[in-house]
Amino acid sequence: MAKVTGLGGVFYVVEDPAATRAWYRDTLGIDGEYGPQLNWSEETGDKPYSLISNFTDDEYIKPGKGGFMINLRVDDCDGMVAQLRDKGIEVLGHVDEGYGKFAWILDPDGVKIELWEQVQTPD
Repeated sequence: MAKVTGLGGVFYVVEDPAATRAWYRDTLGIDGEYGPQLNWSEETGDKPYSLISNFTDDEYIKPGKGGFMINLRVDDCDGMVAQLRDKGIEVLGHVDEGYGKFAWILDPDGVKIELWEQVQTPD
């Protein structure tokens, strides 16, 4: 039986795609031929996965607009927050929930970006 194997991408409309791509490249270090591209690997020793999560309201997504949020895995949330602040990016919040560290920013088009560092659990 055929099955879904992962998230292929996030697609949305912006006013200036070139500026948005440049922001992702310059701010988060994500670049690719057709836009920001992430390549999954097992280099970190964890088991990468993508999540499709649904909400009954947009409270978790606010102050982002568009009714969705992009969650990006990071290897060092604290380090990423420091880098973003050094670049003058406003960090909306930064927490350690025990099962993972999270931080939130907005991209130049008002889309909320959640940065997530997965806690490594012993096998």
